[in-house]
Amino acid sequence: MKRPEILEHIPAGFSVYVTSCGIKDNTLDLGVVYSEVPAAAAAMFTRNKVVGNPILLGKEHIANGMLQAIVVNSKNSNVATGKQGYMDSLEICKKTAKELSLKTKDVLPSSTGVIGRPLPVDKILAGLEGLSEKLKSGNSFQDFAAAIMTTDTFPKFGSRKIVNASLVGVAKGSGMIEPNMATMLSYFFTDAQISPKKLNEILKRVVEKTYNSLSIDSDTSTSDTVVIMANGKAGKVDEKEFESALYDLALELTRYLAFDAEGATKLFVVDVKGAASKKEAKKIAKSIINSPLVKTAIYQGDPNWGRIFMAVGKTDGVKVDPDKIQILWGNPPKEYSDLSELSSYLKQNEELLLTVKLSIGDGDWRVYGCDLTEEYVHINAFYTT
Repeated sequence: MKRPEILEHIPAGFSVYVTSCGIKDNTLDLGVVYSEVPAAAAAMFTRNKVVGNPILLGKEHIANGMLQAIVVNSKNSNVATGKQGYMDSLEICKKTAKELSLKTKDVLPSSTGVIGRPLPVDKILAGLEGLSEKLKSGNSFQDFAAAIMTTDTFPKFGSRKIVNASLVGVAKGSGMIEPNMATMLSYFFTDAQISPKKLNEILKRVVEKTYNSLSIDSDTSTSDTVVIMANGKAGKVDEKEFESALYDLALELTRYLAFDAEGATKLFVVDVKGAASKKEAKKIAKSIINSPLVKTAIYQGDPNWGRIFMAVGKTDGVKVDPDKIQILWGNPPKEYSDLSELSSYLKQNEELLLTVKLSIGDGDWRVYGCDLTEEYVHINAFYTT
């Protein structure tokens, strides 16, 4: 899968600053995006019952549907750090607001990285000193995408054009991804004029078909966040065209996240067709894509189709007729009777498409994931050392 290289469309009225505060090492670990005018905003957050302090504060700040800046640090997630962690996030927002002459509630914070360690807030506050001037440095959204990475191997970003308006999206995440709303961190910025209410409705629909249909390892992060800011500098746009562009860009980022999963060598796409409902199709697709036995089989090209039947059958609360199940691979979908031929398909392609036809009803759903390799174990066995 080709990695992103350039952003063709940049929304007006936004500026970016990134730096290294030395949170963990000397690589980029802090990013700020600022809108020169107040922006309509919408966000979705993790449903994990243990949530990061930036999310607790962020929910309060975005409640009125408006933002003017976001500030994101990597290398430390500020999760399970108690009241002090909440106060640290608040201090970061206050500092950002003071430097930019904003209200504190107009700043949304995010953090990603190791869970359970105190946030080195003094380093971050020092990095924000003189922010108003630093925003003139000419940093890009590509730089911002790099600053929020943890175990990612490349920055994830993209852009779209909607008549006179532009839309940029960035994302990070390689592991601990089984979202109930979004991926680990993702941000969208547009100069289109859209009301907060409409923006929220559009974002929810888009997320359900993209980030909510992604799984790397079945673990829901404590810091999952997706945010969109629309500052209106380009004027009104057709909302259907905007939603289509946002969906297309979010899907591109979702595919990058699956492709760049920790230790992954393959992008694995699963279509479940003919389920009793869309909800059941999604549950079955997630069961397949999250199965360690299926994921390890596709890693080395083992044509063990029985594991797919197992993953379908173990899914709770769904209707299945084993005699009607069809397993097809590729695009267009093909039934492989020769296992050696199937093994070759699995080994030779970095993107695999599995179609499972249930012939029960008209419920279809597509999900995105990856294989499971030794490298995933290595990365996560030594993550904090």
